[in-house]
Amino acid sequence: MSSIWGKNFTVDIFGESHGQMVGVVINGVMPGIELDLQKLQAFLDRRKAGSEAWSTKRNEPDKFNMVSGFYNGYTTGTPLCALFGNKDTKSKDYKDRPNRPGHADFTGNVRYKGFNDPRGGGHFSGRLTAPLVFAGAVASQILEAQGVYSACHIKSILDVEDISFDKTNITKAQADKLKSMRFALLDETKKTLMEKRVMDAAADKDSVGGMIECAVLGAPAGLGSPMMDSVESSLSSLLFSVPAVKGVSFGEGFGFADMRGSESNDEYTTDGQKVVTSTNHNGGILGGITNGMPIVFSVVIKPTPSIGKEQHTINLATKNEETIEIKGRHDPCIVPRAAAVIEAAACICILDLMMEEGKQ
Repeated sequence: MSSIWGKNFTVDIFGESHGQMVGVVINGVMPGIELDLQKLQAFLDRRKAGSEAWSTKRNEPDKFNMVSGFYNGYTTGTPLCALFGNKDTKSKDYKDRPNRPGHADFTGNVRYKGFNDPRGGGHFSGRLTAPLVFAGAVASQILEAQGVYSACHIKSILDVEDISFDKTNITKAQADKLKSMRFALLDETKKTLMEKRVMDAAADKDSVGGMIECAVLGAPAGLGSPMMDSVESSLSSLLFSVPAVKGVSFGEGFGFADMRGSESNDEYTTDGQKVVTSTNHNGGILGGITNGMPIVFSVVIKPTPSIGKEQHTINLATKNEETIEIKGRHDPCIVPRAAAVIEAAACICILDLMMEEGKQ
């Protein structure tokens, strides 16, 4: 059950990085929803590898094949299943079960008693985010029909930072623009320096990480529950399922540690029709429940663990101590491609919460 998430809009991810295919089964999709297939593919294209120097050279087209739940342009209400073929694999790079530092090779070997597929990371691979993004792209279209929009950008790569969202004033136009960008930034002048940080690391056979900031605007007040079923808990449980995510914060996040209550409280006012807050330090969530302001959170993405530098390890096949220099095709920074994955996860979670409350 470890790859199934959700209560109402459930997502079941399956496959391995170098297996025949990866895919997703989505339950809870209502019948009669017209899906824009070009928009679905455009969402996926933001995640797939490209010709950029910061991207892996594994060239998977990421073309989806819906084999269930879709007929004549509309969802049928039955489980929606999409498949992605694995076309460009080089399994020889993973012979002898190398135990790569920073990867799940060891933990996966222990958990599955040595029967896990180690090629390309198997079920632990970032390749599994392709079907996750498909599910998020479907959720995004359902949400947009209800006036709920998502936006995501690279907040930082190494020590280079983009500006942050204005948490009280995020627009659909801003969201649409970010969706059109493979290297999504609010301040596009930071792109050159960010790319330099990535390529400097790559030249040194190393990698870098960063942060992604995501927002959902238009979500109604009243979603979620206190404590165990809070919006933060729900989002975090899915976000931490994305490979390489090592931190999640909401609103000001760890910045709250340096603030006073008079600075962090969001004072209430009205826009003439509904209750709003004049600031949004808490990222649209109070007591685990949405307050109608934009939901804003940030995610930390660790540096890509597959690096060419010599590292110390244990060979899982022989149990001998060895050194390893990881070969193969790997992103020196996965942050740009991960932005679409984080946005997809947010859409899945918010739609699931809205279905729980009957607000979709």
